[in-house]
Amino acid sequence: MEHSFDIHPGPRLVFGFGMLERLGKLARELDFSRTLLVADRGMVDCGYADRARRLLEGVGIGVVPFHEFGENPDVRQVEAGRVVAEGERVDSILALGGGSSLDCAKGINFVLTGGGTMVDYRGHGRLAERASHRENLRMLPMIGVPTTAGTGSEAQSYALISDDETHTKMACGDQQAMFRIAILDPELTLTQPRRVTAVTGYDAISHAIESGVTRAGNAVSRLHAREAWRLLDANYERVLAEPDNREARGAMQLGAWLAGVAIEGSMLGAAHSCANPLTKNFGTPHGEAIAVVLPHIVRWNGVVASGLYAELSLPDGNWPDGDGPDAGAAEVLACRLEELRRAGGLPETLSAVGAQESELEMLADEAASQWTGRFNPRDWSREGAMEIYRQAL
Repeated sequence: MEHSFDIHPGPRLVFGFGMLERLGKLARELDFSRTLLVADRGMVDCGYADRARRLLEGVGIGVVPFHEFGENPDVRQVEAGRVVAEGERVDSILALGGGSSLDCAKGINFVLTGGGTMVDYRGHGRLAERASHRENLRMLPMIGVPTTAGTGSEAQSYALISDDETHTKMACGDQQAMFRIAILDPELTLTQPRRVTAVTGYDAISHAIESGVTRAGNAVSRLHAREAWRLLDANYERVLAEPDNREARGAMQLGAWLAGVAIEGSMLGAAHSCANPLTKNFGTPHGEAIAVVLPHIVRWNGVVASGLYAELSLPDGNWPDGDGPDAGAAEVLACRLEELRRAGGLPETLSAVGAQESELEMLADEAASQWTGRFNPRDWSREGAMEIYRQAL
């Protein structure tokens, strides 16, 4: 019997080429009047931020821009956004860009609504604790417009914000932090550089793989994870080889969304526990850090999770060697992940991202303390992290 679970429906999803043009109408439906536009500098440079501004102003909505944050938004940058939002008395937020824009927007909403800093919201439900002391504590309505097929943040109630002192990524979640509407317009991904497509796409792949086997998963989250993997596996190489392929772009973006929905119901696992210290200590982009460790994690987890990997990646029952669902499924999946990693030109070893053998113990200590490790299907520990890092070196 499946263990009990409590699923919150995600935001309203508006998907399809050209759907950004509906932004003004959708914002009006949510009673936007004066909105904070949180968009990374890339969105400014390519003209998407200006396009969103015109669509909002075209229906009489005032726009306050905020662009002062980086690839990994931190506590200080979120606070800078709060100052702008509070000073301009905004009543809504639009997030436009990659995961950094989406997470930064959520972070600004947290501290604008509940006060304090992002450190106060680490974990889940901290806003609700503050609400118990203040009446009508409601986060501002938000619309999310992802321009990459990657983090799936547009489907989740969590923001990943870096501590600007320790550089540790903090997962800060609350059901109110969910976007009211997510607009997925694959047209916005057509201008991505190949490297961005490769890195963010592999991140989305990792979300499908990890959310499909976590001990917190359930029948519904695994259903989303399987469909996410099907779309991402079939289209990752296609979109790299044919960047103007509209069908592949749409499939990647929808796959990333589905993987994000799966995370919301199942959380992640040890691959993210191992990847985060690489980003913290060496500045490795998250998708590249994931690429280094994910195949090793799948093989390591195969001791206890081969059946789940088979359900995820071989739903038609074509088990390896015809020996049943537990026969080599983890190895087959790990090999496929290595093929996709090569297709993306992503780093394959710790050495390639600057790590040395003398640093493995430090990395293992940090990986063992990561929150996502507790959801991994195989018990996670410092010893397990050391084993993974040694294999990846």
